[in-house]
Amino acid sequence: MAIRLLRLVLLPLAVLVAAAALGTFVIGRDHVSAGSTAMENPGMRLTASDSSTPAQQLALGRTLFEESCSSCHGDNANGKGGVGPNLQGVGAAAVDLWLSTGWMPLKTPTLQPANKPPSFPPSEIRAIAEWVASLKPGGYPIPQSVNLAGTKEPTGFDLFSLNCAPCHTITGAGDALANGYHAPPLRGLTKTQVLEAIRTGPQNMPVFSPGIMPKSQALDVVDYVTKEIEHPTDIGGLGLGQVGPVAEGFVGLFVGVGACLLAAYWVGDRTVEDEDDTVKRHDEEEGPEPGDGDTAETIAPGGA
Repeated sequence: MAIRLLRLVLLPLAVLVAAAALGTFVIGRDHVSAGSTAMENPGMRLTASDSSTPAQQLALGRTLFEESCSSCHGDNANGKGGVGPNLQGVGAAAVDLWLSTGWMPLKTPTLQPANKPPSFPPSEIRAIAEWVASLKPGGYPIPQSVNLAGTKEPTGFDLFSLNCAPCHTITGAGDALANGYHAPPLRGLTKTQVLEAIRTGPQNMPVFSPGIMPKSQALDVVDYVTKEIEHPTDIGGLGLGQVGPVAEGFVGLFVGVGACLLAAYWVGDRTVEDEDDTVKRHDEEEGPEPGDGDTAETIAPGGA
């Protein structure tokens, strides 16, 4: 009876856990795919081949900023009169990163930026970034080229594990942070964008300046992110949406061990039923035990 009750309780639980595991895999995969789709854009590797003059580029950048950014960041990108922060002195690389990843401009200023297709083509992104950078010295320029020749991917993994994985997870899938913020996924990024993020520290991310992380180490991290994070090997088999070892452990523990427990209970229940049937058949074949038929009617007359 107890085993039957356990089966009735454990079977729905196992189905629920299996459904949760499947949901984790599907949601994780969709999350990764959505991040990659939003970030991928073959035109994001900006070059200095624009045909316009510097003056024309700055004029275009100012016009685009006034049309799309000034309502939040102010007419002169100083944050006055809007809800956005002061952008003067942040440098062209920071503006390029936020615009090329689609984080800016925000449709709803009160929401956290999310990965989405950029609102401007590369030439206009560069124009806006250069105009903002011209307002006040500071920050980092847009990297003209990111050469990964001679980089060391194992070193990049070590640096990523130490400095980046606590927020972005070891698989680069992103994770929740404090106060409703989250670290974005790192798939679909270009080499330029990864290096810009390291040097500018968007949002809650710390700034890894050359004094903290030399150029060679920064390039090692870029190499690891754009290769191993972007194209995981999944040595263990199923990647489970690349959501990290916690989810994988959950699936392994509750689904794998749960299935083993259900199988054990099922086998044990059948064994008890078989034993009961064997005893019953044995009793029927052997007949009643001696003394079971002794009654008052079989006692010899006159017996005392």
